[in-house]
Amino acid sequence: MSTSEAGELGRFLSVADAAQILEVDSTTIIGLISTGELPAIRVGDAGPWRIERTQLEFWIDFRLEETRRSALWHQGEFADVTDFSNVTSLGPRRLLP
Repeated sequence: MSTSEAGELGRFLSVADAAQILEVDSTTIIGLISTGELPAIRVGDAGPWRIERTQLEFWIDFRLEETRRSALWHQGEFADVTDFSNVTSLGPRRLLP
């Protein structure tokens, strides 16, 4: 988001503004708010949701870092090792004598 866009939008974004920035639909933003993943406030008791611009930027940065770390893990030397223990989803593995 450019500095001029940030100034035009102000401190708080509507659900539609956040959806436009992330290029998703408003339902996706409402879902993120409902699960608590994206912090937001309500204006009034049943008014519209507002997302603080800095919180949206923080959420974007967090998700980018999470994706970067996941990609690094999957590229790592032991990425194909699925289990370091003697337990599987079906229970303990039998050790051969």
